[in-house]
Amino acid sequence: MVRKVSIETCSQESRHFSDERFKEGHKFFVSGSGHSHTMAEEMYARAGGLAFVVPIFTMTEHPTKSSHIERLSGYAKILAELYGISCGDVVLIASNSGRNAYPIELALEAKSRAAHVVAITSMKHTTAQSSRHSCGKNLYQIADIVIDNCGEVGDCALSIDGLDAKFCPTSSMANSFIAQCINVACAEYLIEHNVEVPVFSSLNCDGTEERNNKLFKKYTRMY
Repeated sequence: MVRKVSIETCSQESRHFSDERFKEGHKFFVSGSGHSHTMAEEMYARAGGLAFVVPIFTMTEHPTKSSHIERLSGYAKILAELYGISCGDVVLIASNSGRNAYPIELALEAKSRAAHVVAITSMKHTTAQSSRHSCGKNLYQIADIVIDNCGEVGDCALSIDGLDAKFCPTSSMANSFIAQCINVACAEYLIEHNVEVPVFSSLNCDGTEERNNKLFKKYTRMY
């Protein structure tokens, strides 16, 4: 289901970034709120990943602190300023509910800077819940492109008799798949336009250190 709904949209997202923006020096930021912060980790500096991805991390040292941060108004504007989001950049934001302050304000701030916003969210969940932000909108209502991870309301998909709470959240699995779809679509598009694609190799394979170090020096710390 995720593949059927999202793969075409993933290709559209890659074009938003690829058509001249990479060659012109624009950036591709990735961020997420709550547990969806793992989207940035999935796409940043790993084997098979695009070297030009710039992560905006929100993970904290306490397991529940991120739940408070994603509701904290004003935090996204600070990060947008620190990372230097600017005109022509692409900002990919993952939020399963899309209702909290951080993802909404990051999208609004990016749009105010003339950057393109791509959202990964659960349409079933986000359309069933009201916004927690003063603008009255959820993330999908602000983004230029929306990718549906096809998750259930509350993220969890399985029920067991005798247990009153569902379990087995699907957003992490779906988001990881979507991240790799974006990587592949983006790489294919760049190759079609004769642009060299910088891709990391596994540091646990012999002979990759020199290649990866060149990419790290060129692309990491682009903020």
